[in-house]
Amino acid sequence: MFRVHRSILLCVWLFMSLIVEGSVHEYKGERFVGKGNAFVVHGGSEGIYSGNHNENSVLPANGDSYIRFEKITFRRTREFSNFSSGLVQAIVFEVEDRELVGGSAYGGQRAVCCTADLAKLGVCLEGEIIHRPSTKDPSWPQVFGVSFNVDELVATFPSKSIQISSTGMYNLYFMHCDPNLKEVVVEGKTIWKNPSGYLPGRMAPLMRFYGFMSLAFVILGLFWFSQYARFWREVFPLQNCITLVITLGMFEMAFWYFDYAEFNETGIRPTGITLWAVTFGTIKLTVARLVILMVSMGYGVVRPTLGGLTSKVILVGVTFFVASEVLELVENVGTVSDLSGRARLFLVLPVSMLDAFIIIWIFKSLSATLNKLQAKRMMVKLDIYRKFTNALAVAVIVSVGWICYELYFKANDVYNERWQNAWVIPAFWRVLSFSLLCVICALWAPSQNSMRYAYSDDASDEFDRDDGTLTLIKPSTIPSKDVRSALEPRPVQASNGASNSDSEEDKRE
Repeated sequence: MFRVHRSILLCVWLFMSLIVEGSVHEYKGERFVGKGNAFVVHGGSEGIYSGNHNENSVLPANGDSYIRFEKITFRRTREFSNFSSGLVQAIVFEVEDRELVGGSAYGGQRAVCCTADLAKLGVCLEGEIIHRPSTKDPSWPQVFGVSFNVDELVATFPSKSIQISSTGMYNLYFMHCDPNLKEVVVEGKTIWKNPSGYLPGRMAPLMRFYGFMSLAFVILGLFWFSQYARFWREVFPLQNCITLVITLGMFEMAFWYFDYAEFNETGIRPTGITLWAVTFGTIKLTVARLVILMVSMGYGVVRPTLGGLTSKVILVGVTFFVASEVLELVENVGTVSDLSGRARLFLVLPVSMLDAFIIIWIFKSLSATLNKLQAKRMMVKLDIYRKFTNALAVAVIVSVGWICYELYFKANDVYNERWQNAWVIPAFWRVLSFSLLCVICALWAPSQNSMRYAYSDDASDEFDRDDGTLTLIKPSTIPSKDVRSALEPRPVQASNGASNSDSEEDKRE
């Protein structure tokens, strides 16, 4: 349904996107930051799957995994160029080998740069990065560097490709130990590639996942739209809201798939497509929250409008949209390294608090609506609302359980060693929201009896009373002389007035 020609995608990318860093990590004047006794620039962290490669080939084949250094230069100002410097080094290591980088003398404080005491022990050269060879592969960690000569402003790394023969989370750092080089900046780029493309390893399974989710939304859309077209005369406002959510979900999943596919193909994440995916997703999430809230309030089923609550619902929706949009933009647009999302706390808290507030409001409204349906004996609608309440309660319980698991997962994966399974965490929330949407579609699918579930001004049609509540009165024997008087017509003005009054009261309610 969302088959888009490659040339169209390319045009969209050219006109709507700005190039940002992805698996092609670009360095545009990054400055070194002091970490302990070393000065560091983080060059990237990505999960990379091992690939088969030919040792005799000059350039890696398409199925290879590698990290390639291209035009990496270090620049210093003329003010600090009147001396020969120590080495500026690049170190690439797998996260399992992190203990092989750095060391300490006589059990003292751990250092990254070789100190005089460690140099005396003969374990390293003073002023260089401390590292020891891995037991699995003595050539790892990979360490190489360049230095500045007197009056030299630029030092350049030779172009180099590091083949990846073991699956793992790889880290790249540029480091130096010379305090006189504190004004040095890094320029150039590194290219990180997996066997299947440029997507970081943690993100690679998500491309296939969004493909499946796009198909799932298409199947749900075909079912819903076919029912909508067949019974369009019976459609009521709530079903129009559900139609909007399904449409937004179809666009969201399609944009996410195109975003990941373009990223995987070029190594450059297309900002335009990412922005569209984030925006459609946030709009869908907001509308879905509001639809569930309005259903809980009985909109379109028990009451024709939200009345005075309309402005409050809109205010909550706009606030939730803004907070969620900012959070999603920070987490997705321009992401560089293959690390689990670590959005700032002040961006996460507003979304979490609004979510909790909306959930409490939903269940409070549901309780009032259920009581109202029970009091008026609208048994068909009451049955639907009970099923909806049960589904919503299950979704909330599962969500709380998954949040606990997510916290446990991240607390026990400080160094992202479980990166191959990290994609399941964001994927779960997509599946859960889709499942809840399917339940809502099943409960309120358009049909020839749709208007039976909609709000009606006619009290006789609106109340779906249970026949079992009627009381059977045993007939008594009426004397023959009273039969005639019982059949005589009697004045009904007062009775009609009371009936009209009750009818008007039901309408106002």
